[in-house]
Amino acid sequence: MSHEPARPKYQRIADDLRASIDRGEYQPGDRLPGENSLAADFGVAPLTVRQALGLLRAEGLVDSRKGSGVFVQSFRPIRRRGIHRLRRDGWGSGQTIWSADDDRSPDVDQINVHEDVAPPEHIARVLGLADEETSCVRGRRYSMDGRPVMLATSYLPQTLVAGSPITQAETGPGGIYARLADLGHEPVRFREEIRSRMPTGEEAARLSIPADRTVLKLVRTAFDAEGRVVEINDMTLDSAAYVLDYEFDA
Repeated sequence: MSHEPARPKYQRIADDLRASIDRGEYQPGDRLPGENSLAADFGVAPLTVRQALGLLRAEGLVDSRKGSGVFVQSFRPIRRRGIHRLRRDGWGSGQTIWSADDDRSPDVDQINVHEDVAPPEHIARVLGLADEETSCVRGRRYSMDGRPVMLATSYLPQTLVAGSPITQAETGPGGIYARLADLGHEPVRFREEIRSRMPTGEEAARLSIPADRTVLKLVRTAFDAEGRVVEINDMTLDSAAYVLDYEFDA
């Protein structure tokens, strides 16, 4: 006999609606029945339905449109191919690493570059910077189909990139990694660390997501042939906008 506590009604309603979406009863872009209609169907108060819809919105399954109702999310998640996107034959030939992910290209709708910045202590330590050494910091926001999907901040040793296109907003074909190769510090190895957490208020606002939706924190470290760390990229991803895809040989 199961002794698990009964799930709250709003969670069970969310389960039912989620299953209906998964079965295709509601297609992307479809409007769900109104709160009063759903409340009557499930025999609960409208507030309980509102809680269930809030849960689905936090998961990224539905969107609320003021004055119009609640709609099944129509955004197609980005399939982020974590290994293929960093291959040398991609960015080394002038392609963007995003070309390995999707048939769509993101827009960088916010970018700022600052030189001679004292980075956070943990970043300085991984970059191997001495006490007085600084970094070049590149901050970007990426949007896909008009929707913010990722915030990214790259830290690079200032002495390594000074005077190069890396200190400019537009780095040229192949991006940062191709320019590092031009400087004689081609990345030959990468490490990515991924975890999930709740967003800060600033992250939620910049990504236009609910405060109760998780984000994926992904930190990538790039190493050159001598083992020097040449870039740390600290990324914050809207968890509902991505599928992380890793494929490799056994």
